[in-house]
Amino acid sequence: MSAATAPVTSVDEAPLTVRAQRHPGRWAGGAVVLLLTAEVLWSMTSNPRFEWDVVADYLFARAILVGLLNTVQLTVVAMIAGSALGTVLAVLRLSPNPVVSGVVGAYVWVFRATPLLVQLLFWYNLAALYPSVALAVPFGGPALVEVPAEQLISVWTAALLGLSLHQAAYTAEIVRAGILSVDAGQREAATALGMSHLLTLRRIVLPQAMRSIVPPMGNEVISMMKTTSLVSIIAVPELLNTAQTIYARTYQTIPLLIVATLYYLALTALLTAGQSLLERRFGRGTKEAR
Repeated sequence: MSAATAPVTSVDEAPLTVRAQRHPGRWAGGAVVLLLTAEVLWSMTSNPRFEWDVVADYLFARAILVGLLNTVQLTVVAMIAGSALGTVLAVLRLSPNPVVSGVVGAYVWVFRATPLLVQLLFWYNLAALYPSVALAVPFGGPALVEVPAEQLISVWTAALLGLSLHQAAYTAEIVRAGILSVDAGQREAATALGMSHLLTLRRIVLPQAMRSIVPPMGNEVISMMKTTSLVSIIAVPELLNTAQTIYARTYQTIPLLIVATLYYLALTALLTAGQSLLERRFGRGTKEAR
């Protein structure tokens, strides 16, 4: 057979063997993480100083459950009031009136620049600054209605004022950023159709801005739930304060702190799940929501 007619075997026709890429470092890292996790769990379960039997005794104690309920109530009320006020402040912050925008900007700056703990203490000690709260004629005129500050500002009122007004400043910036994320052409088109500013905001801008607002606001709700522990400084009987009151009497500090921690973890898990549902709800039709 001549060289011209000899069969030629192409390299492309040779069978190819596909092997999965190996990642020995990844498996080694996973093994180390599992080993460390097992060591931590073993230490927690085998160390008698954790007093898990005491944790079980107090986990569903009536006082702890009442403190948990107070924490939930503080979170819900403060977030509703703070979100409502913050939304109004965000709209006013975008006002073309420089006076209105400037005053709102100053409010946001003051409440974001000072620690929440300081604000709570100021509200709690308001009677030291103003012994009475009055509805009066401006600039030193006669009082029409006057109420002693000690009666008006209880520990619960001080806690809600501090939490709500502090949250409003952060919500205002979140909502303002969400409104600005909507293309200006949307507002221009609504104006061309004869829609008022408020109607445009309610029907066009805010529904689209919610995609940008919901994730950070979900984080704010979780943060607010944990921040309520600060009101224990003014003796509001929320979850942490209740645990502190019990272990101050029984000297079982670690078990009571574990009880409070478990409930904070449970509440955070529930809020995170709710945040995910809201993100999917307002993100319908986008690639990320699928």
